[in-house]
Amino acid sequence: MTSTQSLTTDDRRLNVSPADYSLLTDLYQLTMAACYIGEGLEQQQASFELFVRKLPDRFGYLIAMGLEQAIEYIENLRFSQEQIETLKGTGIFSQVSDRFWETLAEMRFSGNVWAVPEGTAVFANEPLLRVEAPLWQAQLLETYVLNVINTQSLIATRAARIRDVAGERALLLEFGTRRAFSPQASLFAARASIAAGFNSTSNVLAAFKLGRKPTGTMAHSLVQALRAMEGSESHAFTAFHHHFPGAPLLIDTYDTVAAARQIAHRLETGEMDLHGVRIDSGDIAALSKEVRSILPDIPIFASGDLDEWEIARLLADGAVIDGYGVGTKLVSGEALNGVYKLVEVDGVPVMKKSSGKQTYPGRKQVFRRIDNGQWVGDRLTLSDEAAKDGEKPLLELVVKDGKILKPLDSLESISKRTTANVAMLPRDARNIHEPKPLEVSVSAALDDLTDKVSQALSNL
Repeated sequence: MTSTQSLTTDDRRLNVSPADYSLLTDLYQLTMAACYIGEGLEQQQASFELFVRKLPDRFGYLIAMGLEQAIEYIENLRFSQEQIETLKGTGIFSQVSDRFWETLAEMRFSGNVWAVPEGTAVFANEPLLRVEAPLWQAQLLETYVLNVINTQSLIATRAARIRDVAGERALLLEFGTRRAFSPQASLFAARASIAAGFNSTSNVLAAFKLGRKPTGTMAHSLVQALRAMEGSESHAFTAFHHHFPGAPLLIDTYDTVAAARQIAHRLETGEMDLHGVRIDSGDIAALSKEVRSILPDIPIFASGDLDEWEIARLLADGAVIDGYGVGTKLVSGEALNGVYKLVEVDGVPVMKKSSGKQTYPGRKQVFRRIDNGQWVGDRLTLSDEAAKDGEKPLLELVVKDGKILKPLDSLESISKRTTANVAMLPRDARNIHEPKPLEVSVSAALDDLTDKVSQALSNL
């Protein structure tokens, strides 16, 4: 019987629980771990750093996010005997020593994790996270940690840019569940969005897990169904408000302006109390102005394939909108190509020299200088270098010898940090059309080490 044939029905369900974390990895993480152990190198201390080589197109900064889920994964990483037997059943590991299986069975992360706080603005080549641990453990973390930090950092950055464009008074709702790349990703998207400045999410499970109240309106199908069965769009509005008094109404199923006039009449006669209307299609800028003239005191919400560029265009066109529901383009789009690279092993600094993929060797720190609330500069250094006057280190020790040092930040504190970090950046970095990513200086010591390691590799 093969390993796949031995799986139960429950095992075949593509849902993820902490018990699955050990196998939620790329195969080569396990084969490399087996090789390290087979060569007697598993306890050699190694350092890996997670960073992006290049920011996504038209991004001037990146908001670090996903640390909480990375730490939760590290805390729960275990190999059950059943999982070990399943791995054995593949035949892939037939030549490995028994010590490999013993090491898996004993797996408990015993290293250190350094990270920038969630909600911090970072730039290319700056480590968001550093893992210092026995080589095989540090290697094994790569796949999952990259997944959660890449996903949430990308969405948090988009959310922060949308908040920056829409303004602090706009109500921002995350509507991306149906277009997220998986049900699990939809939970990450809701968390990253709220942590980066959104007010709420329509994802009910995510909202409850995050201690929030879910937010939403209605779909065109309700209006179409009740109109077909009860005679008019007005009946649909009446029925919905009977069950959810005051809830925002979607008014663009047929004729947006006519629907607004109908609602205005019912407000004047006292038949209805309304907390908002939503427009999901058409010329939203023009329609918002017409609706505002008809319903001057009713909040107007917009949705429909919005992103930071479309919101900026709407505002430039004079749209009068109080809030936005943002989904598809917030939770999908260009991937964030964060990488997790070995920088030191057994005290020896290492680097990659591949064309276009060269890395800096050695464990590193990022020092940031802020003056009067404004970004002055970042300096990438070796981890044992001292700060200069006015500088503060970004990477903090969050896990020591496998133990979390302090409670992780709340969503509220992360959201405040995101807002403050975006506000400190120069306007050029915040520009969504032609941003100018900020230059990060490299210390002389790091430059010297890079030259020495590069030269040594050239002499091999």
